[in-house]
Amino acid sequence: MAGYLGDVISVRVADSVDAGLVAAVTALLPQLSRSAPPPTHEQLARIVADPATTLFVAEDDGTIVGSLTLAAFEIPTGRRAWIEDVVTDTAARGKGVASALVNAALAHAAGLGARTVDLTSRPDREDANRLYVKLGFEQRATNVYRHTLSAGA
Repeated sequence: MAGYLGDVISVRVADSVDAGLVAAVTALLPQLSRSAPPPTHEQLARIVADPATTLFVAEDDGTIVGSLTLAAFEIPTGRRAWIEDVVTDTAARGKGVASALVNAALAHAAGLGARTVDLTSRPDREDANRLYVKLGFEQRATNVYRHTLSAGA
């Protein structure tokens, strides 16, 4: 799958893991989360191989400048999808990278038969929140709860 925005930003599904992908994700992840350690080669390989997840990468002239993970799953109320871990390299912001990633994920989710696509975004990520509304997401009146499990659970 490839989608294009302008002449230089392209989006593709990461269907294999190499040192370049590991290095790119290692550089991108701290721009999204200060607490999450970057995934290892093996962890990325599991994500790429998992039929429930799709890792998208955005490239600017062959350099990875953003990524997004789409999780799709079947539940009793229908096929659903979640967008997670959207990140654009600081140097590439304002070039439409996040829009291209989200649009590629939405098209992929539709192709999988998902009824809805959800995502969460921290309130302090004002630019991201404006983008999601611009792309057609509607803020829901819901609470998001998290229960942290121990590493061995």
